[in-house]
Amino acid sequence: MATLLPRIQVTPTPELVAAIEAEQRRRPGASRSEIVVGLALRGLAGADGDAQTRREARRRALAETRGLLDYPADYLTGLRRDWDRGDNA
Repeated sequence: MATLLPRIQVTPTPELVAAIEAEQRRRPGASRSEIVVGLALRGLAGADGDAQTRREARRRALAETRGLLDYPADYLTGLRRDWDRGDNA
């Protein structure tokens, strides 16, 4: 199908060929271009979902552990003093 959008070239590596073949079994009749676009978009959605899942897990861990450790009142001051000197002495 004609398009005004720029095209990209994709090398059919063995992994990509396997993914295309698997998707062709799921979507018979779809063109290879449609399949590659679909795989790319699903990959993006999965990556976004993974990032969201990781964010939620970090937030849960922070909420569950907040207040469990009790540091001395001058703890951060001591750390900052070490950072300012640039050594760990």
